[in-house]
Amino acid sequence: MPSLKTVVIRVDATNPEKPAIAQAAEVVRKGGLVAFPTETVYGLGADALNPEAVNKVFRAKGRAAGNPLIVLIAHSHHLEVLTRDIPALAETLMGRFWPGPLTLILKRSARVPPAVTGGDSVAVRMPGSKVALELITAFGSPVVGPSANLSGRPSATTGEHVLHDLGGKIDMILDAGPVGTGIESTVLDISTSPPRIVRPGAVSVEELRESIGEVVIKEGQSLPGYGQGDLKAEFLLVTAKDRVEDLVERYAGRGKKVGLLSHSSHLYHSDGQVAIKAMPQEPAAYARRLFAALRELDEEGVDVVLGEEVEETGVGMAIMDRLRKLAGTS
Repeated sequence: MPSLKTVVIRVDATNPEKPAIAQAAEVVRKGGLVAFPTETVYGLGADALNPEAVNKVFRAKGRAAGNPLIVLIAHSHHLEVLTRDIPALAETLMGRFWPGPLTLILKRSARVPPAVTGGDSVAVRMPGSKVALELITAFGSPVVGPSANLSGRPSATTGEHVLHDLGGKIDMILDAGPVGTGIESTVLDISTSPPRIVRPGAVSVEELRESIGEVVIKEGQSLPGYGQGDLKAEFLLVTAKDRVEDLVERYAGRGKKVGLLSHSSHLYHSDGQVAIKAMPQEPAAYARRLFAALRELDEEGVDVVLGEEVEETGVGMAIMDRLRKLAGTS
């Protein structure tokens, strides 16, 4: 696609400047693409009801056709154009988790372009980010909001990440600094009984079960199109039975530059052949750091990344879902 001049506008995350929001909304109104922060990761916004604008999103990201896009709304009345059915269970979940990092799969209305969903459903979320909500409100209609990164790259958690991946491919970036959560939303399919998590995310299965009762997740799998990621380097998931020191020595002994995501980085020596990213023990802090750390290792040119497993409680389930995808084990 032709190169664009990508305009970057710094905005206040808690009180975004109205002229910047108005300018971004006008870009979306004209069928353009604007990246903006949500509370989870940066999203790539376009008019969700404009098929050509939606197609631009696929082209900019290099995303395969048929992979569904999440649609973001700012007000409950936006749902009226997206779905023909809002079950009582959805109302309960919206009341508990919206605005916030929960995406619900609902029945698609005829007004939603097929390219958005590739099927009879639509994935909808009301984000918690002030910037995102004000942009959608100023535009006046739902926007698609997939992660603002090249397909196959870790999701963007800063404006700099977006510019690195999509500079020259999109019209504008609203840069409000690092996001607060750092891992994508939970995607919940409520068309099945019991409801099924098709992508673990920032809302935990424990929180969902506390609110609505039984919720299931198919171990080791998530719905294609939601939360795919990759690295230039080989990725190996390190389990509790593995000795990290032995793995580092094995790969370094083969002349490979090793990257390490470690909870216990003080045990290892970082040198020219081993690049260590110290990861927080606390899961929410780990999630905020994950995608940035992976991008840093890619930029440092490592050949292999060793990632230590984390406990699968709370957001730890989402972290392990992403690590397994990187390792090719889900």
